[in-house]
This record gives sequence, structure tokens and C-alpha cells, in this order.
Amino acid sequence: MHPPRIAGFSYDGSHRYLLTFTAFRRSRFFCTPQIVEDLLVQFRHSASVEQFEMLAHCFMPDHVHLLVAGIAETACLRRFVTRAKQQTGYRFAASTGQRLWQVGFYDHVLRDDEETIAVVRYILANPIRGGLTMAIGEYPFAGSDVFSTEEICECLQTWSGVSGRSWQR
Repeated sequence: MHPPRIAGFSYDGSHRYLLTFTAFRRSRFFCTPQIVEDLLVQFRHSASVEQFEMLAHCFMPDHVHLLVAGIAETACLRRFVTRAKQQTGYRFAASTGQRLWQVGFYDHVLRDDEETIAVVRYILANPIRGGLTMAIGEYPFAGSDVFSTEEICECLQTWSGVSGRSWQR
């Protein structure tokens, strides 16, 4: 079943989105560096083609979080997600013979008052909450193409939403 989208919202243009894609049958596919690296290349390519910037990513063992931002008025989240899931799924199936993704995806459209860096930190702290690492920057399958680890950690001083969805400063 597809999670519902916001009624009346076009998902086009310069918006920021927190996305979650879940592995088929919650399989633990994202524990191997080569698989994660290959998928990350495909996600970045899809983002480039569809006019999105990848602000952060985190490959947990059975799901992936991405924070993306449209960088043009013609950016379309639905096209980006379709392309990204198709390309990564095809590549994964070609190398493993297995289906990669569950149907659908979850999204959260960031509001104007939600700080991007705080959501980046939330994503990169996911392995800490999952008991996979002790600090941001240690987990090998998470990162940001835009923010340094120092910038992300600086927001600790003003943000305390590690355990919940309180992404605002």
C-alpha cells in the first residue's frame, strides 16, 4: 500500500523532502559497502538528472533515509523517486537476482520553519538511535554531500530532538 501524499500539493519545484525507502520484506541489504556505494552512485545520478540536491543519506540495514531538495522549479519529486527506485532496483537485481524495494515510499515535506541542518543531523543520528554506532560521522553508510561533520555537530548546541521528530531548533 502506498502511503498517502498531501492532497493538493504538487511535489514540484524547490522543496525539501525527507524520504524513506524500505527494502523488500525488510531484508538487510544495506550492510555491504559495495552495495551501498553502488546504490549511492545511482541515487546521486537520479538526483542530478531530476534537478535535486542530496543533502543527506543514511543506509540503515533494511531501509534508506534521504534528504533531498529541488534545485529548480522543474524538479519533480515523483520523477526523482521513480527514477531512483528503478535505477537502483535494476542494478541491484542485475547483480544479486533479488528484488530491492517495497512498493511506495514515505515522505515528509519540510516546512519553512524546519531547519535543514537539524534534519540532516536527525538522519545522521539514526544509526546512534539504532545502536549501530556511538557518534555522528562514525557510521560508514551515512553522510552529507553538503554539510561537514563539524557543521552537523555544531547544531547539537541548539537542537535537542535526537530521539523524536522535533526537527526545529
